[in-house]
Amino acid sequence: MFQNYDLIVVGGGHAGCEAAAAAANMGSKVLLATMNMNTIAQMSCNPAVGGVAKGQIVREIDALGGYSGIIADKSMIQFRMLNKSKGPAMWSPRTQNDRMRFAEEWRLQLERIPNLDFWQEMVSGIIVEDNRVVGIETSMGLKIKAKAVVLTNGTFLNGLIHIGEKQFGGGRSAERASKGITEQLESLGFESGRMKTGTPPRVDGRTIDYTKIEEQKGDEVPEKFSFSNETKPLENQRSCHITYTNPIVHEILEDGFERSPMFNGRIQGLGPRYCPSIEDKINRFAERNRHQIFVEPEGWDTVEVYVNGFSTSLPEDIQYKAIREIEGFKNVKMFRPGYAIEYDFFPPTQLKTTLETKLVGNLYFAGQINGTTGYEEAACQGLMAGINAHLKINEKEEFILNRSEAYIGVLIDDLINKGTEEPYRMFTSRAEHRILLRQDNADVRLTPLGHKIGLASDERLKQVEEKQSRIDAFIKGLKTHKVKPNTVNDKLTEIKSSPIKEKTNVYSILKRPEISFKQLQFIEQDLNDMISSYTKEVVEASEINIKYESYIEKENQLIEKMRNLEDLKIKDSLDFNAIPALSSEAKEKLRKVRPQTLGQASRISGVTPADISILMVYLGR
Repeated sequence: MFQNYDLIVVGGGHAGCEAAAAAANMGSKVLLATMNMNTIAQMSCNPAVGGVAKGQIVREIDALGGYSGIIADKSMIQFRMLNKSKGPAMWSPRTQNDRMRFAEEWRLQLERIPNLDFWQEMVSGIIVEDNRVVGIETSMGLKIKAKAVVLTNGTFLNGLIHIGEKQFGGGRSAERASKGITEQLESLGFESGRMKTGTPPRVDGRTIDYTKIEEQKGDEVPEKFSFSNETKPLENQRSCHITYTNPIVHEILEDGFERSPMFNGRIQGLGPRYCPSIEDKINRFAERNRHQIFVEPEGWDTVEVYVNGFSTSLPEDIQYKAIREIEGFKNVKMFRPGYAIEYDFFPPTQLKTTLETKLVGNLYFAGQINGTTGYEEAACQGLMAGINAHLKINEKEEFILNRSEAYIGVLIDDLINKGTEEPYRMFTSRAEHRILLRQDNADVRLTPLGHKIGLASDERLKQVEEKQSRIDAFIKGLKTHKVKPNTVNDKLTEIKSSPIKEKTNVYSILKRPEISFKQLQFIEQDLNDMISSYTKEVVEASEINIKYESYIEKENQLIEKMRNLEDLKIKDSLDFNAIPALSSEAKEKLRKVRPQTLGQASRISGVTPADISILMVYLGR
């Protein structure tokens, strides 16, 4: 009934979609196995893509040749660039999306890939021979062979949903949990754990009084995620809104605490630190008399609204009573209650940098199975797992992004070296080289790499090369365009910048911290003709490169110094116990993580600089 596949991807969420698409587009024959083909790429939580650091990840996925950015653009109803008041390393794109269109666009995109097949059924286990995966087994007993398997099970592994004192099995509302895989992996020697996440109630937008809550519009000049020409910025946008909880809401919620699975011990899994439930917020921050609530439409045409900030597992009657005390929600009708969900995950220290498991060859994990949270974190892992599975079965060199190349590299490096005891979420603060890893230059950084492995198209590479060429030409033009003191000093003084004493190029003036490009145009209006021949993207990128040139140079020097550690490989067969000078903790951690390079070893918690020096000497021998 089934052919032998190159790769089987288990799970049709954000990780599974990217994994299946990447491997198939690179030439593998792929099967995507999912329990319900009607919920492929379902936005299980909020109907939005991107945000702080997450937006950078989506841009990186797009630059490499993945689809998350394109799908987000095709289904967006609002675009905002967050943190514009801060430096460019912090700028983060975010879209509000039409939930139904998002899933539809992903489904249609996948169906257009010739090398990709689908199968709708629960996968109950994997087939392992000689410590290598060779296929999957389904709940009906079907055995499907493949050279590699990627598991992207999301919250479905032994998923358990909690609403107050009620609990029932499920991987998502109205969808059953996945059984069998956890138990089999544990029998193979894998360590597992439990995590928790949650979602808020959905309400009827027709019953919200929008006159009493604050409107939050999209950007006046909206942009988009994808660097490709396949998508366009929005011409019309839908607004979100902001409201707040209050002491009455908190009092009602507190009355339900004794029936809360969070506080009576029924939930054992650890929840996300940076996206806590509303009951967790009012318990941990008792001194605050209000918390922000984002009122987010679920699409262009639907009246369903997502109540962001009100995630809860309290009983449905408590949820309903409390939510109607929020400003603007006095007469609100609830479509469905919020709930918490517990699920199995596998500590990611059991993975290699390719996301292949250390215990079973050709088996890859991606997404929430690795302890992460968020569509974007899942999608980038799926992309990398799909790429590396394809490369390995074709006996090609593995594809690794390091911490100085991408947020994706930071995420994977954090997971496999440090592990996580709570759902991992990406932040700009996790990236030590974030001035280099901006959202605006993701294509320049990564599209050549994506093209080299056969994922990003020739057209995309050409587009990036042309963009870089225009940036170089623009900067060169600024260096050759000079102004005289008598023509600009009055204007420099007017904006409280030091006058010049001799003929000076405008490049040097723009490097001043107090001078923006807009002010430069005011100072030297003759630039306008030159500027009009370049796109906003090129002008903005050029300004960033000029203003942060010295910082970028310092970062690159630091990276060069660290590269020596990354180049020192550590063999899998190395016996760390045979190096007597290493500390006991270092031996334990090194044996557990099995780092592949000295640089990776240096980032393992518990391995000291002294241990690294000892390892360096030992490897040198």
